[in-house]
Amino acid sequence: MATSNVKQTVGSLNKDSFLSLLTKVIGESKYLQNNPPELIPEEDRVVKHVKDCLLPYSTEAGGPLIIKHVTYFPGRGNLIVEYPGTQPGKILSFVGMHMDVVTANPNDWEFDPFSLSIDGDKLRARGTTDCLGHVALVAELMRRLGETKPELKSTVVAVFIANEENSAITGVGVDALVKDGLLDKLKGGPLFWIDTADKQPCIGTGGMIPWKLHVTGKLFHSGLAHKAINALELGMEAIKEIQLRFYKDFPPHPNEQVYGFATPSTMKPTQWSYPGGGINQIPGECTISGDVRLTPFYNVKDVMTKLQEYVDEINENIDKLDTRGPVSKYILPDENLRGSLTLTFDEAMSGVACNLNSRGYKVLCKATEDVVGHVKPYSITGSLPLIRELQDEGFDVQTAGYGLMATYHAMNEYCLFSDMCQGYDVFVSIIAQLED
Repeated sequence: MATSNVKQTVGSLNKDSFLSLLTKVIGESKYLQNNPPELIPEEDRVVKHVKDCLLPYSTEAGGPLIIKHVTYFPGRGNLIVEYPGTQPGKILSFVGMHMDVVTANPNDWEFDPFSLSIDGDKLRARGTTDCLGHVALVAELMRRLGETKPELKSTVVAVFIANEENSAITGVGVDALVKDGLLDKLKGGPLFWIDTADKQPCIGTGGMIPWKLHVTGKLFHSGLAHKAINALELGMEAIKEIQLRFYKDFPPHPNEQVYGFATPSTMKPTQWSYPGGGINQIPGECTISGDVRLTPFYNVKDVMTKLQEYVDEINENIDKLDTRGPVSKYILPDENLRGSLTLTFDEAMSGVACNLNSRGYKVLCKATEDVVGHVKPYSITGSLPLIRELQDEGFDVQTAGYGLMATYHAMNEYCLFSDMCQGYDVFVSIIAQLED
C-alpha cells in the first residue's frame, strides 16, 4: 500500500475514542503505583481496558488483531497485539508503553492525580506523560488498524508492558518476554520504544550505578578531637579523592557531542546519613550515597571495578589522605585503630546509544520532520531500563515519546492532546514509510 493510501486509510487520532480509553486507564492509576513493598501495581487493570477496546477487531470477533495476554505474576500482565502483514518476516513494533506509574500524593497536587481532567489542550493526571498516555495512544493506533484493515506488507506489533518503573524486580515485564523468546521475531525490523518525551527522537540514554560508601571512624567528645577519627571528615575527603580519580579515568567522550548529550558522565553524592548524636560528639560512622550517570560509551562494569579500586587504595593509604586541621587524622596508632571505607552497589543499568545508521532511525527522523516540522534528536543521562539489553539481544531500538519532559515524574503531571495527535501521525508515517 502506498504511503498516501496508508495515511488516508488509517486517518488521524480519534479524539473521542482516545480520551475514552485514557479516562479509563487513568482511573486505575491509584492501583498502578510502583513502589514495593507498599505499592505493587496491578497492570491487569489496564490490560482489561485495552483488551475491551481492541476485542471487537480481534480474531476472536472475526477481525485481524491477534491479542495475547502474558502474565508471569498474578494481576501483573503484559499485552502483545499484532496486526498481520502480507510479507513474511517484514515487521515493525511499538514497545515500552508501560502500565505502571510512579507514586503521587494527592495532597501535593493542584488536581486529582488519579482521575483525568482536561484543561484546554492539557490532559492532566499521573501517567498522562509517563506512560498511560502512550498506552492509550498506541492502543488507539492498533484499534484503528483493526477497524480499517489496510493491506500492509509489514506486521505491526504493539507490546504493552508491566513493571517498567522498578526494573530491580525482574521476571514480570519485558525482560521475561525476551527470556521466553516471545519478542524474538521483532528483531526482523525496527523496534520503537515509546517512553520518552518532547516529540523528538531520543538517541542516547545514560547508565546508572547507585552506590553507598560506609565510613567507619571513632566516636569521641568534640573537645578532645585528637582522640577521634571523624567519619564525616574522612567521608568528605574520600569522596573528593574518588571523584577526582573518576573524572580523570572517565572524561567527556567525543561521541557525547555526536549524540548531543547535555552532560558527560558524572559521579556524585546525593544523600548523607549518620546514626545521630549530640552536637558535641564527633561521629564514628556515616554513610554517603549517590550515583554514577554514565554515557553509553563507557562500560558499567568497568566503572564499578574502578570505583572499588579507588576505595581499596584509599584504605591502604589512608594516612596519605588529606586531613582537616592540625589534629584531624584517620589513624590512632596508640589504639591500633584505622578509619575505613566500605563500598557497595545497588542494581546498576547500562545506557544506550541508538544506531544512527539504521532504517528505524531514518524513518523516525523523517516522520518527525514531516509531522512536527523539525527534527532535533537529543540524548540525556537519565536512564531507561531494559532497552540496552534489547539492543544487546539484536533489536534495532529507537526511542521516542509524546509527553512533556517538564512534567515527567513530576507533581501536576500533564501532557498535551495536540502532542499526542502528532505522535499518532508519526506512528502512521513510520508504518507508511516502511511500506515503500
